[in-house]
Amino acid sequence: MSYQDDEVGVGYDDHVGSFPKEFGYGGFDGEHDITITSTSDQKPRILLMGLRRSGKSSIQKVVFHKMSPNETLFLESTNKIVKDDINNSSFVQFQIWDFPGQIDFFDPTFDSDMIFGGCGALVFVIDAQDDYIEALHKLNLTVTKAYKVNPKIIFEVFIHKVDGLGDDCKMETQRDIHQRANDELNDAGYDQIHLSLHLTSIYDHSIFEAFSKVVQKLIPQLPALENLLNILNTNSAIEKSFLFDVVSKIYIATDSTPVDMQSYELCCDMIDVVIDVSWIYGIKEDQDAAAFDDQSSSLIKLNNGTVLYLREVNKFLALVCILREDNFDHKGIIDYNFLCFREAIQQVFELRNKLQHSSTTNSAGSPMVNGK
Repeated sequence: MSYQDDEVGVGYDDHVGSFPKEFGYGGFDGEHDITITSTSDQKPRILLMGLRRSGKSSIQKVVFHKMSPNETLFLESTNKIVKDDINNSSFVQFQIWDFPGQIDFFDPTFDSDMIFGGCGALVFVIDAQDDYIEALHKLNLTVTKAYKVNPKIIFEVFIHKVDGLGDDCKMETQRDIHQRANDELNDAGYDQIHLSLHLTSIYDHSIFEAFSKVVQKLIPQLPALENLLNILNTNSAIEKSFLFDVVSKIYIATDSTPVDMQSYELCCDMIDVVIDVSWIYGIKEDQDAAAFDDQSSSLIKLNNGTVLYLREVNKFLALVCILREDNFDHKGIIDYNFLCFREAIQQVFELRNKLQHSSTTNSAGSPMVNGK
């Protein structure tokens, strides 16, 4: 199969990852689906920046277009700004702008006010396997330039390609980059700028976990979602729960307990299994149906006494829970609590729709970015 990149207008063939290519981003249609009518300017904008060959385009293709990590080796360097609309769920709606590494902020044609003015988050990618002194200089220049235009921007640093480093080297690299970056900002008088650092690789789940953190910061309703998950966990004896976007495997919310990477990977693998099996056995030949619908659910019991439980929230959102097998004896109570949880989620959607329809577009950015 092939994926046609509508933005660039170039088609390419690539090996499919876990998801079938047909199972991609699109609009809603279903009783549980609530859409938001908005122009592209109203969506938060995430900027991907960094030096050439740092891995920006690979990150975008793997996370949002299901490209196999090995296929990214054949991607050409980005030589112009590539804009990509992400429209998959009621909460995960934003634009990603992939910038070429050789971009010059002092070029007269570079419109800083337009680029950074409507930006929600700026993700700067640093190649951890390369000499990052030049990258740190570019990071400082980029962050200070953006902050002058829009102080509300969220700054994220992906220390990328760490799959080739040992654990000790990863920690040392992160500490060194953090220290050098903050020292340069302090010396320039920008000690109020906060940089969030993430160790990432496209060959494991770390890139999905890092992007989950970025997306969550653009969701004003995140505290309400976390509170709902905490209530669900308390009343259902659930140890950990995630609200997933099933296409990208980004979790848009989780409960207040710390995220264990192994638990997150288990949940991601469960989503892969559900979609793969549903695509093969869950769709009749005479039906034009989606692999993930309001009938989708799954129960997996692990040999260590742990249960993974997945339920559909809407067409592109799924709740994945982790609990002890002993606590799953009262499945009826858990299912009833889930229905209450899903109804509450719909109320959050509806309230957000009303707020967006009643708000006027802020010239400094999106209502979602500003949290209004």
